[in-house]
Amino acid sequence: MTQPTRILIVDDHPMVAEGIQSLLESYDDISVVGVLTNGQDAVDQVATLAPDVMLLDLNMPGISGLNATEMILEKRPQTKILILSMHDSPEYISTALRHGASGYVLKDVPTDEIYTAITTVMSGQQYLCTGARGSLTPNIADGREPLTSREQTILLELAQGKSNKEVAGTLDISVRTVETHRQNIKRKLGISSTAGLTRYAMEHGVLQGTGGL
Repeated sequence: MTQPTRILIVDDHPMVAEGIQSLLESYDDISVVGVLTNGQDAVDQVATLAPDVMLLDLNMPGISGLNATEMILEKRPQTKILILSMHDSPEYISTALRHGASGYVLKDVPTDEIYTAITTVMSGQQYLCTGARGSLTPNIADGREPLTSREQTILLELAQGKSNKEVAGTLDISVRTVETHRQNIKRKLGISSTAGLTRYAMEHGVLQGTGGL
């Protein structure tokens, strides 16, 4: 029997969080493993709670949803992040996707659309709710995966000839995390070699910029 999808809800508005929790608990194939109110708690508890999908509010006190997304994915890359927001501007949506979110859902969507979003990202696809998709230009919504800002940082370090261990020391992360990012960068760019990554960085101006967060 298939295990239920583990969901963690992170929103500083109790009524919103409770409403989503109540909705999701009506599905037999969903298990809500926690409800948190801020990004820092989400970062601190993601490894322990081990959610398959995290519903993450974009605007929260302390760590923003965007920064929390990258920190969460560094700790547990297999967790899918669905951003919850009231903002449908292209800048918000495209930035969330660049930071590694698997989807973007407006808070005013019909309640069953949240369930659809969860099943979509669990299948490995990106999900944008109708309002979010309609506000994006075609080149953003066409399914291509952009590099997150963290991946751009690591690409910059690798393009300078640094080893995984040296990059890990510079960014204060584990060698395993660097390797995970490295494989994701290669997959997204369709590049198999370090030399190819260096050439890409030079051709696209990565080495001229900061490439950082």
